[in-house]
Amino acid sequence: MALARPRPADPTTGPPGADADRRTPTGPATTVLSAAALARTIDRMAHQILERHGDDPVVLLGIPTRGVDLARRLGDRMRAFADDHRDPSGRVADAGVSGSGGPAVGALDITLYRDDLRRRPPRALEETSIPGDGVDDAVVILVDDVLFSGRTVRAALDALRDHGRPAVVQLAVLVDRGHRQLPIRADYVGKNIPTALGDDVSVRVASVDGVDEVVLTRAAGTAAGPAGPDAAGAGVGPSARPGAAAPDDQVPQERLTR
Repeated sequence: MALARPRPADPTTGPPGADADRRTPTGPATTVLSAAALARTIDRMAHQILERHGDDPVVLLGIPTRGVDLARRLGDRMRAFADDHRDPSGRVADAGVSGSGGPAVGALDITLYRDDLRRRPPRALEETSIPGDGVDDAVVILVDDVLFSGRTVRAALDALRDHGRPAVVQLAVLVDRGHRQLPIRADYVGKNIPTALGDDVSVRVASVDGVDEVVLTRAAGTAAGPAGPDAAGAGVGPSARPGAAAPDDQVPQERLTR
């Protein structure tokens, strides 16, 4: 009598038994970033990018949906800070991105590169907008709202490969909530939020949701788990910070596979 082989873990959902912890968040909701705090966080991230790449050609590529808004806002703040460092001749002193006073900003759709296309209903394609000078030999910074499993970022790296060969690729996220399933870590993190696997982290931006805030909703009956680089398979990377992951839309099951 032949023995049945154990079914391999679903690559889009994690190890067997993981679904038991993925409950619909029905616990208390907490605002972890207000509009003012979110604005300050973006300012800090913009300063950090300028400090590291003030003399480099930088391209910010937002991952739809909310990553696009965040990329634009990061670009606006970087330009504003660069303008503050211009001398009377108009030259950027110590802070412009390649002397231009700001980065190029675009959007990168990952829909066709997701690893769950065969398991979920097809999603509408989003906009991909690559700046006119392209990404070859540039410092490309992928921008997303939440870093969770790392699968969205993996898809973004695959999508980016079809558009050129950057000198460096980095990742900026507003929220890192842990529970990584792939060896991916952000270079710039707005806020690390310890979460349980079934919790929900919602980033809301005024251009999409009518309000700027980050809200954490706990799953009923769960407590926050570790959300650092060693939690649930978090990966390694340059200039890493403890933290975690998340989604780019409001659909809970999508968040669970990011």
